[in-house]
Amino acid sequence: MKKIKIPSELVYFVAIILLALAVAILTSANFGISMIVAPAYLLSLKIGVITFGQAEYIIQSGLFILLCIVLRKFRFVYLMSFGTCLIYGVVLDLWRKLPCFDPTVTVPGSMVLWQRILMFVIGVLLTAFSVALFFKTYLYPQVYDFFVKAVSLKYKIKLSVLKTIVDLSCLTASIIMTFCFFGKFVGVSWGTVVMALFNGTIIGFFSNTLDKFFEFQPLFKKFSEFFKLEK
Repeated sequence: MKKIKIPSELVYFVAIILLALAVAILTSANFGISMIVAPAYLLSLKIGVITFGQAEYIIQSGLFILLCIVLRKFRFVYLMSFGTCLIYGVVLDLWRKLPCFDPTVTVPGSMVLWQRILMFVIGVLLTAFSVALFFKTYLYPQVYDFFVKAVSLKYKIKLSVLKTIVDLSCLTASIIMTFCFFGKFVGVSWGTVVMALFNGTIIGFFSNTLDKFFEFQPLFKKFSEFFKLEK
């Protein structure tokens, strides 16, 4: 079957928009947000004067430093992943201005149970799908996923396996933060554990499915050469 060709640059922006939407949905459902974004969410709640998106800048700055240490090198182009983080943070805060996602209008977890369950399922699938999209473009995803992409390539670790390891590490950090900040579970719940255990597998499923039907090609081939990762 002939594959449908899609520009990588378009996939990049679609992935950002969908990932930010997924995070807004999961936060509103309040069954536990993704372990990846939980540290930033908890930090924004604790400080109070910064938004969810702005807290991402702080957390991902630290992760970017760790990435360079693990890779044992720094390339200026790596900063593209932090640029993605900046765009994502803005889009996330814009989604959270909608009444259904704005915590000052609709308190997280205040909707009826069936709506919350539906939102949680959609949020989990949308998160995995958007991350899979990020892996199909040469433009770097935000630092969380760029970390997985770069480290898996350098050390020849299966992508879905490393993603699960990183997710579980973030889950551990989130549990420590919620008890240090609030003395109880806030933003982290059974849904967070579900995503930590299965997110990598679902991403792998979406990634393989996308490869069967689509071919992702850059519109600017010479420009894309700058973003090639070294093994």
